[in-house]
Formats: sequence, C-alpha cells, structure tokens
Amino acid sequence: MTLINPPLLVHGGTHAARAFRMMVRDLSHGAQGITESDDLRVSQLATPGAGVRVGDGSAVIRGAVAWGQGSYTQYNVGFQSVPVAPTGVSPRSDLLVLRVEDPEYEGVRDPERDDIGYFHVIPNVSANTTTPPAGMTAIALARIDMPANTKVITDGMIRDVRTIANPRKERQLHTASPSGDQNWAGNSGSWADWPPASRFNIRVPKWAVRARIVMTVSGLQVLGSIWGSTAFRLGSVQGQSIQIDDGSTKGTDGSVRINAIAADTISIPADMRGTTQPLQGLVFLSKDNAGSLQADVVTTVIADIEFEEGT
Repeated sequence: MTLINPPLLVHGGTHAARAFRMMVRDLSHGAQGITESDDLRVSQLATPGAGVRVGDGSAVIRGAVAWGQGSYTQYNVGFQSVPVAPTGVSPRSDLLVLRVEDPEYEGVRDPERDDIGYFHVIPNVSANTTTPPAGMTAIALARIDMPANTKVITDGMIRDVRTIANPRKERQLHTASPSGDQNWAGNSGSWADWPPASRFNIRVPKWAVRARIVMTVSGLQVLGSIWGSTAFRLGSVQGQSIQIDDGSTKGTDGSVRINAIAADTISIPADMRGTTQPLQGLVFLSKDNAGSLQADVVTTVIADIEFEEGT
C-alpha cells in the first residue's frame, strides 16, 4: 500500500474512515490527550462507593496498533460511573483509561451494537504508572491507589494522570522606561513595590495554570553601597528573589549601574484566571547599607510572561 487516494476531500470520491482519522492526527499534530484542562476529570462517586465517575470532556486518542491508523476523537457528556473492584488483603493500584478498540485493527467489537470507545480499568498496575500499556489505543485519565480491604473509593485515592494533547500557551511582552528619576532608599529591610515603571496590568487567560515570568530592570543606578534582592509579584503570588549588590567598578560620580533580573515559574490560583492582575517589580535593601537605587530615563523595564495550560 502506498499513497492513499483520493485525497480529502475530492468531490465524487470515496474516502475510507482511516483518511478522516489521519486528518484528525494531522490537525492534532500527532499528539493525544484531553482537549482542555477540565476535560474527563475523574472523581469519587456522588455518594462514595465501589467506583469513580468521569466528567464532561473530549479527547484525541492516537492509534497504537499500526502506522496509518490515525487518531480517534471521543467525548463524554455528563458523569459516567465506572465500577472498580474492591481490594483484598493487599493494597492495589488500577489505571483508568479511555480506550478505543477498533475492529479494523484489534478485537471483535461491532460498531453497530458495541461501544468502540469506552472507559476501561487496568487492574494491578505499578504504583507509579501514568500511561497505558504499549500497543493499547488509549489515554490514561487517573490512577486509583487503594489501601487493603477497601471497597469505597474517595478523592484522596485518585491520582490525576491526564495530559492535554496540545496545551495552550500565550506570551505577553511588556516594556517601559521611566520618564524621570524614580529613587528608592527605603532601607527598611522589607519588600517594596519599586520602581513604579515596573508595574503592568496583565490579562491572565482563563485556562492558565502556571506562568513563566522574567522581570528585567536594566540600567539601574546604584548610589552608594547597597545589598539586597529583587523579585516580582503577579497578583498575590510572589516569584523567587535574586540577590543584587553594588559592584567594584564605579563611575566618576561614585555610582554604578546594574541589571536586576528576577525569573520564576509560578502557579496561577483559580481565582486569578480570567482576570486582570497587576504585575509589579519588587526590591529589598538591607538596612545595614546606606545606599539607594535610581531608575531613570536610561533604565529599561522588560516583563516577559508566558502562560501555560495544564491539568
């Protein structure tokens, strides 16, 4: 078998199902997983018992049996209950997957009377399993780690192992420069919002679960001797701080210029998603040094933010 004809979508042609599955594969860049962060989330039953339930959502499942099989789409509307067998005298881990069993490639299911896509429990997997067995057309949703003699499954036993097929990313780049001198010599030994030019209003995507942020304040003037740290804060979340210090090479006026760079990956709280939050540069100076900092017309502030979707 070589080139598959006719190509999609030629008027009057007859197209095999696998041609559409290959289109799904191509459009999903060969990736598999859930579509958005809340899709197909697994939780305990409304009244905890011998099973779990899977919520609304959709997914792409890549064929694992043969090249050219393509990818399948599947979606769930409402809650689907999935029974899970109780444990005996030993603890056990089970893996809950969304499986596709296409009779063109495996099994004997009949699409006219059987579910080709279904939730499937793989029993007695290792305690660190996060993916289906090789050769199984499926995506993993949750691992259920049950103690011995357990028949009631609660949320505390459910480990979310979902992945997003094509997680969204959004980069925002903001720049500013003070129009005049912005000095700070607080030396209070505590964090301060500074410089004013490093404050930006940031639109947080509703799907973002983390952000990678680099805050650069380039060309700060150091007047006298300082020792301290710089950081940033997005909304109520503060990033990692880095140390700043006056150098040994000073200008003719006794000053030195430094670049203050703070970077971190932070988690986005649920109540911040879909809102506009202030991003503010921060500075901390030791009370033991009498120097000060100045941002001025030759200082540049760069805020580079990349938001990421996740489960």
